[in-house]
Parts: sequence; structure tokens; C-alpha cells
Amino acid sequence: MFLNVILIIMFFFNNVVKAEYEKTFYDLNIESITGEIINFKKYENKAILVVNTASYCGFTSQYEELQELWENYKSKGLIVLGIPSDTFNQEKKTNQEVKNFCEVNFNINFPLSAITEVKGDNAHEIFKWAKKNHGKSAVPKWNFHKILINKEGKIEDTFASFTKPMSSKLIKKIEGIL
Repeated sequence: MFLNVILIIMFFFNNVVKAEYEKTFYDLNIESITGEIINFKKYENKAILVVNTASYCGFTSQYEELQELWENYKSKGLIVLGIPSDTFNQEKKTNQEVKNFCEVNFNINFPLSAITEVKGDNAHEIFKWAKKNHGKSAVPKWNFHKILINKEGKIEDTFASFTKPMSSKLIKKIEGIL
């Protein structure tokens, strides 16, 4: 009886999603902060760190480490992709304001998307794709949530907002897939 209860609990609370990947990350695209379409096909065979960002968040200082990560690993095949989002009501109102904020305060030159929804029914297809293929851990709980895409265009791992971009945990995963 006790074993049956345990098995039932494990079944209902198991958050593992069988990733079937009808599409890979490289089949998707997003509008850039300047209005062009970023076609992820151009990133094939590269690892991508997708981060939903915000200008007024307690984690905004992570922009500095994201830029450092980009500078240290772009020549080895890492793309850092910032996706500004007002999903948690902490982003500026226009793409131009976000772009200026990032350039002036953090000297950001890695790719940034237009301001984008990252959670719920209006989430961008990237985040719906991530949830479908990796489960709830791919859904941002807050700003600066990180999704690491491997060179096959599949989710390697996800990292909560508290995980800093230059943390040994994240660096180890990145180096492992580059």
C-alpha cells in the first residue's frame, strides 16, 4: 500500500517531459531590438544562452557578466541572446530605451531581441517551445532566467535567475557543450 502511494505521488509530481523536438531552436526566429528578424538558422552548430532580461530588476547587474561571458566565449561558438521582457513589469517601454540603457550602462553588444513576452499564453514561441520540450524548468519564474541550448539546437539545461552568468556551474555546462 505504502509503495503504491509513493508511486502515485511520483507519477503526479514528476516534471520530466519527454522531449520529442519536432523543431529545434534553429527552426525559430525572433525580432531584434532594432526591428530585423533574427533567424536562428544562422546560429546552427553554436551553443546559445537565452536570457530574459529587464532594466529595472534586482538582477539587472547580470548584464555585466553576460557581456563578459559573450566576450570570453563567442569565438568558441557561444551566442548570448538577451530577450528583454516586461512580463514581470520591470522593463522600459520601448526597444530604443532598452537598447540605449544596455549600451550606455553595460556596453552590451551581444544580440538583443525586441521586448517580448516570456510566460503565459502570449509568450514568444521560443518559450512555448522550451516548455514543451523541457518542462516547467524552462519557463522563466523571473527575469534573468537562463536557457542553455546545445549545438544540436536542443535544451541542454536551465538556470534560475540567481545563477550568475559567470558562475562555475554555468561555465562548466557551457564549456562542456562547446
